[in-house]
Amino acid sequence: MVFSSLTFIYLFLPAVLALHYASRSHAWRNGVLTAASLFFYAWGEPVWVILLLFSAAVDYFHGRLAESARGTWKAKAAVASSLVLNLGLLGAFKYSGFVTGNLNALLGLSLPVPEFNLPIGISFYTFQTISYTIDCYRGHAKAQKSFGKFLLYVSLFPQLVAGPIVRYVDIARDVESRRFDWDVFASGAGRFALGLAKKVALANAAGAAAVPFLDADPAGLPVLGAWYGIMLFAFQIYFDFSGYSDMAIGLGRMFGFSFKENFAHPYVSRSATEFWRRWHMSLGSFFRDYLYIPLGGNRRRAIFNIIVVWALTGLWHGASWNFVVWGLYWGALIAMEKAVSRVTRLKAPAPLGHAYLLVAALVGWVLFHHVDLGRGLSYLSAMFAFGTRPLSSPALELAATGKLFLVAFAALASTPLPARLLERLGVSTEASPSRGRPDKAGRSVLAPVFDIGLVLLSTALLAGQSYNPFLYFRF
Repeated sequence: MVFSSLTFIYLFLPAVLALHYASRSHAWRNGVLTAASLFFYAWGEPVWVILLLFSAAVDYFHGRLAESARGTWKAKAAVASSLVLNLGLLGAFKYSGFVTGNLNALLGLSLPVPEFNLPIGISFYTFQTISYTIDCYRGHAKAQKSFGKFLLYVSLFPQLVAGPIVRYVDIARDVESRRFDWDVFASGAGRFALGLAKKVALANAAGAAAVPFLDADPAGLPVLGAWYGIMLFAFQIYFDFSGYSDMAIGLGRMFGFSFKENFAHPYVSRSATEFWRRWHMSLGSFFRDYLYIPLGGNRRRAIFNIIVVWALTGLWHGASWNFVVWGLYWGALIAMEKAVSRVTRLKAPAPLGHAYLLVAALVGWVLFHHVDLGRGLSYLSAMFAFGTRPLSSPALELAATGKLFLVAFAALASTPLPARLLERLGVSTEASPSRGRPDKAGRSVLAPVFDIGLVLLSTALLAGQSYNPFLYFRF
């Protein structure tokens, strides 16, 4: 089940909200959310609920041991055991086929290649449970004594299958005690509606328009056709994933939880470093706090640490070489920027920095999109084949003309300007600085009308379109 489906919007969500708020008992509300979350996860492949329950049980016990034995070898053993079990499961289901296939190719072996249907969301909830045990060991989080409450944290459906990566310490208070606040609920509903519209009206439209270019033979693409196709994909993946994060944050508020922001208009960045401070921020902070800093951070071997982190960031996204190359590509850019900043404090003019980032991002998305690395490199050749192939074509001009409004609106929506406009109109769903809660004075009487309008628009589009993928489900 996905958030951008009529089943979820008009059946699952209303039923869970009604059951959740049918009682003032906090235990009842936690129980309803846990049961609903397990049902939500089991909707597609029920068997993987067993894996989710096992992962939760592993870190429930490891977290308690890491806290109770802190400062002893037992606590360190608990963390090590958690890492081995969690990463072992992730490796078995996500990377065993990749590793076996490469061993066969490299050594001329004929080992059977395992074939698993990747459990949805395993990359996200594995990182969440790992972060919990480590935080208990470090003393940053208090171990949860109730397995039921810990299971709620792990399985909470708004963020279960595609993030953002939520740390236990950030919602521990909400797990223990929540109270209904109409302003928070209304803001959450508005945030969900906004994310839904981003996904359905922008991501789906951009993705459908990109398919003829991305799936075409790169040898036959005109130069601008290659750039146009990957630009549409850049819009698709941004509105797809940021829209889903908006929906997750909004759903969290509707049930009394505060999730941190996951995107901050990354396409307005002026460097690769800034881009990754704005894109998928929960993943970036995870690798920073649990890998980059423990490796030494900026204190020693900074460039080496960056390359290691980014190779693993790429591999986290998928078990194929294109993702590794994509991660190393971004790591190299960030390392280069860090090295340059050490030599000179001069900064490039803002327009030049912004142009550099946009080109860098589009090149990166080519590597990300094409699982066949050779095909991706051919696509890049088409993008930069100025003077050796046609710049444009009648088919491209016709396609681009028909999507002028979509491209212009998507480009505008990628900037902070719409958020500022919504704030002035009193329909903003942005969080206030305190605990991520919305500003109660920030929404006017127009807000419900605006929110309902977005839901109705999305409903109409969902009823009339068959193209409704969610890109991050495969990660």
